[in-house]
Amino acid sequence: MNSLYPLQLCGVTKSPIWGGTRLLRDWNKTSSLATVGESWELTVRTNEKCTVKNGALCGKTLDEVIACYGDAVTGGGFDASDFPLLIKLIDAEDDLSVQVHPDDLYAARVENDRGKTEMWYIVDADEGAELICGLADGVTREDYAKAVGAGDVMSALKRQPVSVVETYFIPAGLPHAIGKGILIAEIQQNCDRTYRVYDYGRRQPDGSLRELHVEKALDVIRPFSDAEINTIRYAKAEEGFDPTRLLAHCDFFRVEKLTATQTATTVSNGTMRHLLCLSGSAQLVCDGKTYDVSRGDSWLIPACLTDVALLGDATVLLSSVG
Repeated sequence: MNSLYPLQLCGVTKSPIWGGTRLLRDWNKTSSLATVGESWELTVRTNEKCTVKNGALCGKTLDEVIACYGDAVTGGGFDASDFPLLIKLIDAEDDLSVQVHPDDLYAARVENDRGKTEMWYIVDADEGAELICGLADGVTREDYAKAVGAGDVMSALKRQPVSVVETYFIPAGLPHAIGKGILIAEIQQNCDRTYRVYDYGRRQPDGSLRELHVEKALDVIRPFSDAEINTIRYAKAEEGFDPTRLLAHCDFFRVEKLTATQTATTVSNGTMRHLLCLSGSAQLVCDGKTYDVSRGDSWLIPACLTDVALLGDATVLLSSVG
């Protein structure tokens, strides 16, 4: 059996109708698609599976690696059939649909699925770019339902100007939409269950409108205060944490933002971790070997590797299961 090592991953690219070309042009993503709106950087799903790009396991899908090595990769608690994380880069050349996601209880009861809580890190944004994040101030669920009935959904939603390096935490039940001109890194529960509530009347290439899920969205949508969102976002964080470094530590995932320097920064702790490089270049150092890391690279650090360091000049997101 091959020994495990830091695994560079090749993600899965997708071309939704709102996607652009930045991921192909500036982020070293390769695809047969003319536009790439999403690059799924960490995915173990039936139809979307990362593959290993380096070393003795090159060409293996991540679920094959987990089947072979088990807890040495995951750290225990789940396997490939119940993989808990999904991590993406998303390039919005146009506005995404307004959508909301169910929580675990609703998803299990209605969809036989898990729910979806997620986090966005703003990697790049055009001047004046905005996103939708929550109901407008003072709007209740009942107000939202009336706006839906009147065909005026957008009046009930909160628009938010964005800046690079901001983080937005999106709990299940919060309506949201990435706006035109924004590039994000998204860390989420491994669920692709979306209730679309508004899509600007856009038509697909065949001329059809995309499906809306108005009734299910009404079941799950609700207002959140900033304090409530932060309580969910940092439910498992230790007292005195640094919010500029710890971007979220909820029941589902933990995300740190690290800036590597010429002093080695430890990036392993006995749990499976995913590293997404946002800028610069660096090296992962493990067992006397070095692995080059540059912008757009996606790496999985198996749980059994307890002495992996990042050295260089790079900013990365380091994610693990909550």
